[in-house]
Amino acid sequence: MAALYALILGIIEGLTEFLPISSTGHLIIAEKYIAFKDTAKVFTVVIQIGAILAVVWYYRVDLWQRVRNLFGHDHSGTGFWANLVIAAIPAGLAGLALDKYFEKYSTPAVVAVALIIGGIVLWVVDRSPSTSQPAMVKLDGISKKQALSVGLVQCLALIPGVSRSGASIVGGLMGKMNRPTATAFSFYLGIPILIAAGMYKIAKDWNNIQDISGGGSSIVIGSIAAFITALIAVSWLLRYVSTHNFRLFAYYRVILGILVLILLCFN
Repeated sequence: MAALYALILGIIEGLTEFLPISSTGHLIIAEKYIAFKDTAKVFTVVIQIGAILAVVWYYRVDLWQRVRNLFGHDHSGTGFWANLVIAAIPAGLAGLALDKYFEKYSTPAVVAVALIIGGIVLWVVDRSPSTSQPAMVKLDGISKKQALSVGLVQCLALIPGVSRSGASIVGGLMGKMNRPTATAFSFYLGIPILIAAGMYKIAKDWNNIQDISGGGSSIVIGSIAAFITALIAVSWLLRYVSTHNFRLFAYYRVILGILVLILLCFN
């Protein structure tokens, strides 16, 4: 059963990691109702590496070209890497400082409230006129100020249920990016953030892996499932936001949050 639960949770992680609906929140809720033991939230954090590797694979050609340009003679794309660093630093520092503090709030009740509030914020921000700009993705046109806006708002994702991708997308929209650009930048930004978080968690809580339901094999199963389903979700979301707004996700967040609160009221 532990392997089956790990597979289910991995699928949930992959499908929700890059949608602005909080993968961590979904995992916290699911783990509670299937009684999956996730000591120190090691499983929840580490299988995100599987999801982020899906982004690396999806953008492999573009990433390789950007790396070659960075270390080659063409430094025209250095602004892209500088923006990733600028946007990653605030959340990285906040995570190191406050990880233990927010870990105790990893409960369905906190997730439900964060889902509702985050949904309302996403709905309001998505109505900004700047989001209706042409659907072309303009990653190299992102300014340092816009990158910092994304990084600062992303710090809120330390609260379980807020959503890392949701916070970074909101930060991008607030910084006057259009929807496709904010979404794509959120994907790229997840690469250093989630890989670093996963590796840090493995190093810090290595001894807790054996206490997870199914142990290390559950992490492997969950990570593989997350990779496959995240690849599908990333491809779909990029197509979706090129012609649609984010309000569907805002409605989903509010409805799910209310349903979780109702379930909690009835224990």
